[in-house]
Amino acid sequence: MRAHETAIALRRLGLGPKPGDAARIAHDPRGYVLDQLADPRTALIGDAELAPSHAVFVATRMAQVEQKAMRDAAKSGAPAPGVAAPAEGGPSATPPAAKPGRIRREAFQEEAIARFDHAFATEVPFIERLVMFWSNHFAVSIGKGQVRGLAGAFEREAIRPHVLGRFGDMLKAVEQHPAMLVYLDQAQSVGPNSKAGHRRARGLNENLAREILELHTLGVDGGYGQEDVAGLARILTGWTVGGLQQDAVDPGRFVFLPQRHEPGAFFVAGRRYDEGGVAMGEACLADLARHPSTARHIGRKLAQHFVSSTPPPSLVAKLETSFSETGGDLAALARTLAKAPEIWAAPFTKVTSPYEFAAGLSRGLKLDAPAGEMLRLAQALGQPLWHPPGPKGWPDADDAWMGPSPIRERLRVAEKASRIVPKGLDPRAAAEDLFGAQLSGATRDTIKRAETREQGFVLLVMSPEFQRK
Repeated sequence: MRAHETAIALRRLGLGPKPGDAARIAHDPRGYVLDQLADPRTALIGDAELAPSHAVFVATRMAQVEQKAMRDAAKSGAPAPGVAAPAEGGPSATPPAAKPGRIRREAFQEEAIARFDHAFATEVPFIERLVMFWSNHFAVSIGKGQVRGLAGAFEREAIRPHVLGRFGDMLKAVEQHPAMLVYLDQAQSVGPNSKAGHRRARGLNENLAREILELHTLGVDGGYGQEDVAGLARILTGWTVGGLQQDAVDPGRFVFLPQRHEPGAFFVAGRRYDEGGVAMGEACLADLARHPSTARHIGRKLAQHFVSSTPPPSLVAKLETSFSETGGDLAALARTLAKAPEIWAAPFTKVTSPYEFAAGLSRGLKLDAPAGEMLRLAQALGQPLWHPPGPKGWPDADDAWMGPSPIRERLRVAEKASRIVPKGLDPRAAAEDLFGAQLSGATRDTIKRAETREQGFVLLVMSPEFQRK
């Protein structure tokens, strides 16, 4: 029983075991998980070299302005403003302006490497799993070009600081972050009857409002209708990103523009919201965060993520009650999850996601591979970082990452990993170290029969112990 709980702590509620972990926590696996919730600061990535989202936004905008100036100058035959003409046969006195795409790409790469390095080194993997859950719950995608340079900062700025805080605070931070405002087209939404609406052809955009209700709070079966979507979309008009139109209002940060805001009172989920500027939308988000349907939706989704596509109803009920009774206290919710008997008794039915698989490989086998290479492995397996197929995020069904093609790709990755495992590490010893008494007889015998050391590691990596959580 204790061996099973050790495996639960390291695999279901973590990122897979590191060498020595199984023996170290075997005396108290539940305490090991609960102790990780003691300090919210462990969720943060404190890399001073990572640029805040507004700085990336501003740098990108400046590059776009410079590019336009250079194109206009080229058409007219005059030197671009601020760019000195080169001497005859000599180099330009000013280096070429940075390209917007390059700025976004470099910001993404720096954030991605920092994220994977953190996952590899963290001593609180349960916290990292919670970050990953909430980041996928509030999904943004680098598939929209402007989001590419903001996605990593979005997770650092809007998710990590609140992962053990209040759901309402996370919800507000997420919906007011430039990455979300741009991704779901809220930044361009204009109230039809606002001052700006009378002057411009652009109008109301309901994308953010719809996803807030369907995905972020109440859930698809949460009892809302199209009239609620339309009401929330009108309430949120005026929420945008400063500098989006090359103006000087807080460039790259959330701003409220009254001239875009739809005047009037509107209803959402049975509540009336009177005219009140930005506070009107914030009040609506706060009410949605406390709504019973939100508690039910979050409880069900959390149980599905950590246990199975069809979690025990008793576990869902416990999580729903915790969320409701604590006002969306996410630390209390995580403790409820970690204490629930259902979490420790359920069989290992879920397949690790490609990102979790890559992190587990690095942690478990001490792979001397750059973070960028491990991220490319996750991408090859079908889960490029911060690039889900849509606002719903990545699928979370038990066997979402199974199938003939994904299995072949995992085998290819396992073969590649087996060639860079540190010398002196034996696959049989590694299997016993990582999984201890939870290692099945079938897996143990299969690894023992391996014809080569590399084959032994391939069999270890492809075992149910390594692949399921």
